[in-house]
Formats: sequence, C-alpha cells, structure tokens
Amino acid sequence: MCILFFMTQKFYTLPELPYGAKDLEPYISEAQLKLHHDKHHLAYVNGANAILEKLDKARREGADIDQKSTLKELSFHIGGHLLHSLFWANMRKPPSVGPVGALADEIKDEFGSFERFRKEFTAAAVSVEGSGWAALAYCMQTRRPIIMQIEKHNTNICPMFRLLLVLDVWEHAYYLDYRNDRAKFVEAFWQIADWEEANRRFESLIGK
Repeated sequence: MCILFFMTQKFYTLPELPYGAKDLEPYISEAQLKLHHDKHHLAYVNGANAILEKLDKARREGADIDQKSTLKELSFHIGGHLLHSLFWANMRKPPSVGPVGALADEIKDEFGSFERFRKEFTAAAVSVEGSGWAALAYCMQTRRPIIMQIEKHNTNICPMFRLLLVLDVWEHAYYLDYRNDRAKFVEAFWQIADWEEANRRFESLIGK
C-alpha cells in the first residue's frame, strides 16, 4: 500500500483511511477512529505545514528565527504525521491473520516464535513512558528485526531503521474506547494488525 506524504506544493497532507470508519470495530470504534484521524493526525499535518510556512517567510525576508525550538517542533509534528500514516496502513478489518511471508520467517528466526515476539512487543507498548509508540523496525546493517519504543513522536528513534509495524499508545489513540487501560487497547491491536502490509514493507527492504 502506498501512501503519498507530500503535496505538489511541498506541504504535507492528511492521508485518507484505507478502510471504512466502522471497519475496525469492535476493537476501535468509529468515534475513536474519526477523532484520532480527523482531529489529532490533522493537527500534526497543520502544525508541520505552519512551521514550513514560517521557515519560507523567514527565508524570503532574511529574518532570523530560533532554530533550536523551531526545528524541535517541526520534528515533533513531522514525526507525528509520518508515524500516524504508517499506523493507519498497518491495520485492517478483523480478523488479523498473524505474520505471513518472509516476515513470519524473520520473526521466528529472531524471537523463536510469534508468541515470544508478541509478548515482547506488548511489553514494549504497555511500558512506553508518557505518550509514544511501539514499533517493529528492521536494521539494514545487522539484518535483524528490532522492537523499539518511541517517546512522543521523535525521541529514541534509531536513525535509518525501517519501520515495519507501529502501534500508537498515546492516550488519544484509545481513550474513548478503553479510558486509561492501555494494556487492553494493546491486546485489541493484535486483532486488527495488518501483517500482509507489514510483510510488504519487509519484503521491499530485502528485495523480494
């Protein structure tokens, strides 16, 4: 599945969901999904674009800006946009079929079994400090899949690691459906994870 991240005028745009707003029920409700996508994700798109416009204006006028704070905020909004774009695409209408293809073999080789991987990934997702993400990534140097915790949208990310599967564990991802029970939301995610999409991402990396 291909998601276009850039508009022709060099700004970010909110991607459409690859399924209907009710298709992830009962694991994610229509109300929760619309709030998350239409409000929270859009806020990151608008935030990133506003900063790009600010940078464009400063460059046209030869004005100085606070680079440290501006680029930190830009990183936050762009990270939020890109991670959410991956997140929508790696979920599907239930039921989830579990790992498939080359990625299934890779997970078995690295973790011993899907059950062990699921246990480690779940623990990573539940224990992210504050707001953030759990991710299955792939290191092109060691040729190993790695589970990562990402705080906020842009902290603790390993540079150049390729993201195969991401799970948003900000409270805005689940609070309408699960209140403050992050663990229950993480458990529900396994019923809608799109392993065919995760495998497509993986096979594109290894040239299959």
